[in-house]
Amino acid sequence: MHKIQTFNAISACGLERFPKDQYEVSADLGQADALLLRSHKLDASAINGKIKAIARAGAGVNNVPVDQCTKHGVVVFNTPGANANAVKELVLCGLLLASRGIIPGIGFAKSQSSTSDYVELSKLMEAEKKKFKGSEIAGKTLGVIGLGAIGSMVADMAIKLGMKVRGFDPALSVDAAWRLPSQVKRIENLNTLVGSCDFISLHLPILDSTRNLIDASMFAAMNKDTCLLNFARDEIVDSDALLNALESGKLGKYICDFPRPEFQDREDVISMPHLGASTAEAEENCAMMAADQLRDFLENGNIRNSVNFPNLHLDRDINAKQGARLAISNKNVPKMLGQILSVLADQNINVIDMLNKSRNEVAYNLIDLESVPSDSALAAISNIDDVIKVTVL
Repeated sequence: MHKIQTFNAISACGLERFPKDQYEVSADLGQADALLLRSHKLDASAINGKIKAIARAGAGVNNVPVDQCTKHGVVVFNTPGANANAVKELVLCGLLLASRGIIPGIGFAKSQSSTSDYVELSKLMEAEKKKFKGSEIAGKTLGVIGLGAIGSMVADMAIKLGMKVRGFDPALSVDAAWRLPSQVKRIENLNTLVGSCDFISLHLPILDSTRNLIDASMFAAMNKDTCLLNFARDEIVDSDALLNALESGKLGKYICDFPRPEFQDREDVISMPHLGASTAEAEENCAMMAADQLRDFLENGNIRNSVNFPNLHLDRDINAKQGARLAISNKNVPKMLGQILSVLADQNINVIDMLNKSRNEVAYNLIDLESVPSDSALAAISNIDDVIKVTVL
């Protein structure tokens, strides 16, 4: 029986993916095999030797102590792309709010609540609407910084709305490149991109390399009417440089999902209360994706969408009756696989199939065996220097 401890309110669509006869899923488990959470801030002390995996129902994992997890052989999953459509639609909302006088127009209309005559109110609206005139986004240029699951969808949406799209992503993966519309003009220099766009939309994770990426030099390169949209992470934008850019007229508008006290009264800033993934559909998609990834790992050792371990999938022989699968994590140093296989050979255990991959400082192995390894064989493998965790599946 696998035990899954949950944090936050996880969508029932995700929890239902765990068969009740194989899984115990609860928020009150003391010794869990895996953790499933959304925004809960997980303390490093929660990482113990029994936990095998943590799944974050969302893209960011800044609430999970990833380095500590890697040290203990705990695989951390996220759900990239599961909330992409929700964020894409909010970016569209941001583009329209920035281009048209929608918010001040609504405010003006509401302020006339004392006018009870319909004809009089209609005449007033017609006379005053010119104050809220805006511009269409068709024909404008959108710069998309970060061309992953969300960024590529935003680019595709903008193209279909008649916008010209330029993109920047020095770490563009092959899969992301295939998703990217051919009409996107890739720009290799970030300063060049920000200086040639009417709108700039950020779609990056928060890393050491992206923290305060949009700084004073970036704002200096922008046109004064540029609108910056940030539905990714607050820390990507240097808040002091942003305030200076708005005060000095180097930036037209800032639309974001992260309110800050210093921007609350500014008409050139529109802040939303972190609504990017706040749709029923996105929460369901994230929960189902996280649950499926946890199940495949706990039952088969397969890894997909981990932020600290290599992606690895090894099909299992459904006709195998007596064999077993070993999942072994170790430090990524030479001769490890040879030592593991030597132990199995000394115990006369035949290897049927295997797969080994590494990611940065950690390596991961799936080894299918013809017979179940003895306790002594498992102990011998566990005692090899730099072996982190050994699991029999």
